[in-house]
Amino acid sequence: MASSETTVDISIVLPVYNEAGSLPDLIPEITKVLRQLERPYEIVAVDDGSSDDSLQVLQELQQDEPCLRVVEFRRNFGQTAAFDAGFDYARGDVIVTMDADGQNDPADVPGLLEVMEAGDYDLVNGWRKDRKEPFLTRRLPSMVANWLIANASDIHLHDRGCSLKAMRHDLVKQMNLYGELHRFIPEIASLIGVRVAEVPVNDRPRRVGESKYGALARTPRVFLDLVTVSFLLSYSKRPMQLFGSFGLLSGGVGGLIGLYLVGAKVLRGILYGEEAFRSFRIGTSPWTMLSVLLIVLGVQFLMMGLLGEILTRTYHEAQDKPIYVVRRVLEAEQSSTASAEGEQA
Repeated sequence: MASSETTVDISIVLPVYNEAGSLPDLIPEITKVLRQLERPYEIVAVDDGSSDDSLQVLQELQQDEPCLRVVEFRRNFGQTAAFDAGFDYARGDVIVTMDADGQNDPADVPGLLEVMEAGDYDLVNGWRKDRKEPFLTRRLPSMVANWLIANASDIHLHDRGCSLKAMRHDLVKQMNLYGELHRFIPEIASLIGVRVAEVPVNDRPRRVGESKYGALARTPRVFLDLVTVSFLLSYSKRPMQLFGSFGLLSGGVGGLIGLYLVGAKVLRGILYGEEAFRSFRIGTSPWTMLSVLLIVLGVQFLMMGLLGEILTRTYHEAQDKPIYVVRRVLEAEQSSTASAEGEQA
């Protein structure tokens, strides 16, 4: 991680992957908007192992824009890694993320900052109300994903897929991204506790090239990440309540099936005699196998819950990591009160 004493108010984090065609227009456009704000700024472009001339284009643009910083990956690590690296190297009090394909409009950045400062929000998310993408392959999967995530979390947003976001520095530094969790930044941030707002933004059609991230191809990965986020939001600090519930349900159903089979065999012998009792073979019944399987699964779920509890306690106790995050501490101005009492005396 880089550190510097340079004072920066706004950091633009820009993950770049094979966007040599869009960068020559996008970087000057971002620069023009940021200069109008008359606040210290920087642009952190993370080259995610591009195979085209993106890195060379960024180096050429640096000659006209000294506030452009370029972070070069050794290979392609993915969009989440690019965002995470951008967060590590960003020095601004407010960090704004956007895509490098030019579909996010830099002119919307002042609006996000205005809403953040007016409402004292920690995160302001862009909402592409009028998306310029195909309905079946892009917008419909996004609508389904937004609905699923909204029902799995307490963060209700219209457009989680919009990369245009503004976040406070202290929030970003406490988030750890991995896998493909950049799509769930508001949900990851909610683990810390945030105030979130949503602002309609302009969605522009892609001018050059094609999308590097197909919606249909990434749907299974998004679903699996959704399961991870749902677990982190609800049960990361109490895993036994999740796995224990499944264990009790599975073991309970298996036990009931076993009791029913035993009871049925005994009752059959009482009603119809010893011959009927012997003819009713529990060992060859598929219900017996189901009962044993459910009981074994119940025990395994309980053991997983216990292991999860041990890992959770090890994580917090070994690192002396608190289970809370303080936003700020407000104290009364005692010095002014004491000086006033001294003057009266």
